[in-house]
Amino acid sequence: MPMPALTLLLHSTVLFYSSGNRNNGYAISTPTSEQYRGDGIASRAAGYGISTIRLDGNDVFAVYNATKAAREVCIKESKPVLIEAMTYRIGDHSTSDDSTTYRTTKEVHQFKQDSPITRLNTYLVKNGLWDPDKETAYREGAKRKVLEAFHGAKDRKKPPISDLMTDVYDRMPAHLERQAASMRRHVNMYSEQYPVQDFLEEDKAV
Repeated sequence: MPMPALTLLLHSTVLFYSSGNRNNGYAISTPTSEQYRGDGIASRAAGYGISTIRLDGNDVFAVYNATKAAREVCIKESKPVLIEAMTYRIGDHSTSDDSTTYRTTKEVHQFKQDSPITRLNTYLVKNGLWDPDKETAYREGAKRKVLEAFHGAKDRKKPPISDLMTDVYDRMPAHLERQAASMRRHVNMYSEQYPVQDFLEEDKAV
């Protein structure tokens, strides 16, 4: 049984938030027009009997108000709700993605003019809540804090290698314990091939 239907039957207070499918235009390089038939995600939720709303994902206030209302429905009525926020992915999908191979810069520029950051900035300036001087001061301050964090972190050692296996389960299952033991034996045997000095030792982790 699909998860949305299961959450409805179990009266689960789950808030599904969809902003990465039809909503941002692409699934990596595949445009949503080539992914499926039908009108987005909202219609699928309705088919399961789940309350749903589609909204302008570039409108900060619409997103906030809809999320707040959906949360109230989840809590007070003990049922799931789905929000489909329509937006557009301006940046590349990942560091290995070059989006210029499947879409034009003109297309990106067109949507960039209506990004949520641009739209909110325009609203704040128009209502006297923000101005260019504040914008400049904020950007300079944010950049300074980021650089300070970079400089403070670059000399710190990375977490223990074993942390690769400990961030999913509360109690590590047997098959992962075997994999972790195998990894430790491998790294210990070939330690000269790995930058082990850059990682915290197991007993020094905090």
